[in-house]
Amino acid sequence: MHTDFRQQTVGFIGGGNMSQAIVRGLLAAGHAGSHIHIAEPAAAQRKAIGQFGPEIHLTGDNRTVAATAAVLVLAVKPQIMQQVTKELAQAGRPTDQLIISVAAGITLASLQQWLGSDRHVVRVMPNTPALVGAGMAGLCANSKVDEQGKQLADYVMTATGKVVWFDDESLLDAVTAVSGSGPAYFFLVMEMLQQVAEELGIPAETARLLSTQTALGAAQVAAIDPESLAQLRQRVTSPGGTTEAAIKVMEQQDLRGTFRAALLAAHERSVELGRQAETR
Repeated sequence: MHTDFRQQTVGFIGGGNMSQAIVRGLLAAGHAGSHIHIAEPAAAQRKAIGQFGPEIHLTGDNRTVAATAAVLVLAVKPQIMQQVTKELAQAGRPTDQLIISVAAGITLASLQQWLGSDRHVVRVMPNTPALVGAGMAGLCANSKVDEQGKQLADYVMTATGKVVWFDDESLLDAVTAVSGSGPAYFFLVMEMLQQVAEELGIPAETARLLSTQTALGAAQVAAIDPESLAQLRQRVTSPGGTTEAAIKVMEQQDLRGTFRAALLAAHERSVELGRQAETR
């Protein structure tokens, strides 16, 4: 059972899609809008966020938000993270403030170097289904974060879906390859299902529905059924049936090998982007 964090002040540096997803989730969980503070320089983004409720504090000044937040979510582009964090390091902030970074490729070591080695920092690898409350996030904390801090980070990120913790930060590159980039893989499969359905004469709108609802249903079954994914597949693959005919072709065409190569390429690219971020 989590501690009730609904009265904690949650600050956001950057008001883009991920921040908005977290804010929506926090509000739905009963978090007080008056305890949500957002710094966003773009007036259009501030207007969009303002639709969530007039009680949310909006400003264009990062320091104002950082000065009052119990937990500070850094949701800016990786390319400007160093500049933003170095400015925040000079600002007056609570000494026990929990900092959560959702920027891809920015390591805990870099964040500590820019913000100060005594800072409580959690690095997060989220994914885009967070926008509809169905996200999957991998989290890793530095040694300064205690159990209470982890619970607070849990509270913030479960507002967008599910979370899993890792002690080994390098595994976040694997998380990036699997769940960070993963939605695109499933979009591609759904795209191909729709395309072939149309080739077989099904109208486009119906073909899309068949594709997306089938994917949604399969995911929901897999999420609640304790059987292994292999067992679930075998359960709907009757000997001599249509599914078996399709699976045989996929195996003959080495679909597993293609997917493995694709995920390894994504993993390698994640590692490479992390190194590039370190040398900026």
